[in-house]
Amino acid sequence: MKEFESIRKDIKNRKFAPIYFLWGDEPYFIDAITEDLQKYVLKEEEKAFNEHIFYGNEIEMKDIVLQARQYPMMSDYQLIIVKEAQNLRKQLDHLSAYANDALASTILVFNFKFAKPDGRNSAIKAIKKNHILAESAKIRDYQLPPYIAKLAKSKGFDLEEKAKMLLAENIGQDLSRIHNEIDKLAVLLKNEKKITSELVEKYIGISKDYNNFELTKSFSEGNIKRSFEIIEYFGKNPKDNSIFATLAVMFRYFTHVMIYHALPDKNPAKVAAKLKINPYFVNEYQTAAKRYPLRKVTQIIGFLREADVKAKGVGASGSVTEEDLMRELVYKIYRL
Repeated sequence: MKEFESIRKDIKNRKFAPIYFLWGDEPYFIDAITEDLQKYVLKEEEKAFNEHIFYGNEIEMKDIVLQARQYPMMSDYQLIIVKEAQNLRKQLDHLSAYANDALASTILVFNFKFAKPDGRNSAIKAIKKNHILAESAKIRDYQLPPYIAKLAKSKGFDLEEKAKMLLAENIGQDLSRIHNEIDKLAVLLKNEKKITSELVEKYIGISKDYNNFELTKSFSEGNIKRSFEIIEYFGKNPKDNSIFATLAVMFRYFTHVMIYHALPDKNPAKVAAKLKINPYFVNEYQTAAKRYPLRKVTQIIGFLREADVKAKGVGASGSVTEEDLMRELVYKIYRL
C-alpha cells in the first residue's frame, strides 16, 4: 500500500481521519492499520463503551451510520470497525450522506478485503475526497526482496543478499509471515548487524543449501547431481517444500530466461531493470541463456505446465508422489 507508512505515522501521532476505507487483496496492510487504530484511538478503560466491532454479513449499513452519528461516552472518540465490509457493497449508497458530513469524534473503519469498491459510487467519491480511501494491493514478486530488506533495516539490521532471497523465495507473498519472521529475528539477534543465510536457516528453518533459489541455480550451472539432491531433500520435507511453490519459482525463472533471449540489449543494468531482478542475479540468467537456447526454454515451460497439471491430480496415478513428478521434470529438462 503506497500510503501505508504515512497512514500509520499519522495514527501513531493521533492524527485520525473520520473514515478509513481500506480495500484490496493484501490483508496485511488492512489488518495492520486497523490494529493501530485499536491501539491508539482509545485507552483500555474507554473501549468498553466506545469500541464497536461489526461484521458486514451481520449488520445493515444504515445501522452502522446510526451508530456513527452517536457521540462517545466519556472519551474524545468512538471507534467503529466493520470487518468483512465487502458484504455491504450493495449498500454503500446509504453511507453517502454521512461521508459528506462525518463526525470528527467517530473513527469509522471499513475492512473491504479481496474486493474493489465501485469508484463511481457517491459514498466512495466522498470518502476519497474527504477521508482515507486506500488500496491494499498484493505485493509483486520482484518487489519482495527490497521490501524485506527495507523491513529488516527498519529493525536495525541488514540482510545478506542470499538471506534476503531465501526469505523472498521460500515465504513468498505472505506478508504477515514475513513481518513475523523479521520481528522474530530482530528479537533473537538484536546484537547482530548483518543477518546471514546461516542465521536464517538456524532461526527460521529455511535451508540455505536446499531451496528453490539453489534449485534454479543448479539448472543454470547444468549441475544435474545437485538438482536431484535438492529434489530428494524436498521429497523428505514436503511440508516445507510445496511442489506448487517450486513449480511457480521455476516457471518464473525460465520465463525470465525466455525474456532474456528476446532482449536486444544485454547490458546487465538494462537486463536487471527489464526482468525486475537484483543486478546480483544477472550473471545467473546469462549463464542459463547460454545453456538453454530459446527452443529448449519453450519446451521446459511446456514441461512445467504438464507437471503442474499432474500435481493437481490430472493425468497422474494416485501412487505418484510429488518427488516422483519433480524427478521426472528434472530428467526431462536435462535430457533436452
